[in-house]
Amino acid sequence: MTTPPPPLPWVHIIDDDPDFRDALAWLLDSRGLPVRQWSGGDVFVQAVRAGAPLWDCCVVLLDIRMEPLSGLATFEQLKALGWPWPVLFLTGHGDVGMAVAVAAVKNGAWDFLEKPFQNNALVDRVEAARQAALLWQAEAGERLAFQKALAGLSAREREVLDELLQGHYNKNIADHLGITPRTVEFHRANIFDKLGVQSAVELAHRMGRYGTPPAPPNAAPL
Repeated sequence: MTTPPPPLPWVHIIDDDPDFRDALAWLLDSRGLPVRQWSGGDVFVQAVRAGAPLWDCCVVLLDIRMEPLSGLATFEQLKALGWPWPVLFLTGHGDVGMAVAVAAVKNGAWDFLEKPFQNNALVDRVEAARQAALLWQAEAGERLAFQKALAGLSAREREVLDELLQGHYNKNIADHLGITPRTVEFHRANIFDKLGVQSAVELAHRMGRYGTPPAPPNAAPL
């Protein structure tokens, strides 16, 4: 019998201390979280550049003090690649000032944890990041589907869509575009069907929500 793969999101532990990596991996594995270990940020970035599987929904635990590539430098390289998933920094006591850690969070990191930390607190933060990643993945999929449907509209349907978003009625749209109200109704029905909406209000809501690329998941401000 084939053993099914562990559930996403994976938790990637990036730390150059093998004993700490093993202990952290054991803790997370004991709580049922799928884990993979990495000996350094440079190794992880190289793997990200080389293959798609690491782009699957995941969470990264990233030690801030590493050689040859520090945690902050690793994070910057991941951001440059368009990395969308939550990154939690692990800092030793006195490694970095609070201002640096807060700046990292404001720059897109999910959170930071100072060693030594309580096991339950760490697992809770990791699980919160995993749930955020799952929600972001679901919304990103819905957004992509909506944007594909939007791109599939004809030029005339797009004109009618723009008029609808301005709150114009069918007769006004017909006058503006030089077509009959019945033709407007035809295009309106096609737009609603293609975009999966039932009303102009729902259309405006979905355009506002899905009309632009999604922002990566982020923690609430400290």
